[in-house]
Amino acid sequence: MFSALLCGAAVFPGLFCSFRKILKLRQWSERDAVVISERLVSSIHATLATAAGVTVVASCRDVMTDSHWLVNWFIFFGAPYMTYDIFAMYLCHYHTQRVRGVSPAGSGHSLQSVRAFLIKDWMLVLHHAALLVVFMPIALFLRRGLGDFFIGCMFTTEFSTPFLCIGQILIQLGLDNTKLLKVNGIILLLSFFSCRILIFPFMYWMYGRQFRIPLHRVPFHLPLHCNLGNLVILSPQIYWFILLLRKANRLYLRRRRQVDKDKPKTK
Repeated sequence: MFSALLCGAAVFPGLFCSFRKILKLRQWSERDAVVISERLVSSIHATLATAAGVTVVASCRDVMTDSHWLVNWFIFFGAPYMTYDIFAMYLCHYHTQRVRGVSPAGSGHSLQSVRAFLIKDWMLVLHHAALLVVFMPIALFLRRGLGDFFIGCMFTTEFSTPFLCIGQILIQLGLDNTKLLKVNGIILLLSFFSCRILIFPFMYWMYGRQFRIPLHRVPFHLPLHCNLGNLVILSPQIYWFILLLRKANRLYLRRRRQVDKDKPKTK
């Protein structure tokens, strides 16, 4: 498993540096090169996580006892991504602030810029840190080899991430009034709701189906810490989904105002 850890430590930063260098050679600005490179690497990680999750879920007939080698391997492989992505998100924040004039062009990295990043993106940073400090030890050492099916389901929650990144890239490129962004936004909302929210009742339903327990009775047959853990993971997903809905609504209203403005006035 140490080889998987080393592989992840080399792949994700290596991809980021490669994308960044290629984009800068094509005369992209530093900010655009950093932001788009971070989005591309996030999409690659999410695609790999989804593929691993689908493989595990499809292979486990018994949701409690069946195991798959890919679970522990991908946890080790994906762990360096969480550390790398915190740094990459900071770089995106830093260069975006410089472009907006918040940070002077000659100023470098400082405790103030790090503090501003942590204040702005504290929930994402906390999410990444919790996966490393809490989820990883539990998944590797404390669950005693049980529940690979559920870990696979957690991997599939990344399915919506590429669509989120595509939308951010399109906006970054100034394509925020295109049909492509609208279609991608619809797919993002549907995939996010399905794979990050509905996945939890799906896991409860699969557990209940195996042990012949009605869905509404499943929480009462599980230990309290399992229900609390799921609630802790589900809560930020609901919050982020609400933010996505609000953003989609703002884009819709802005586009509608633009259409109304462009309509020819009739006498």
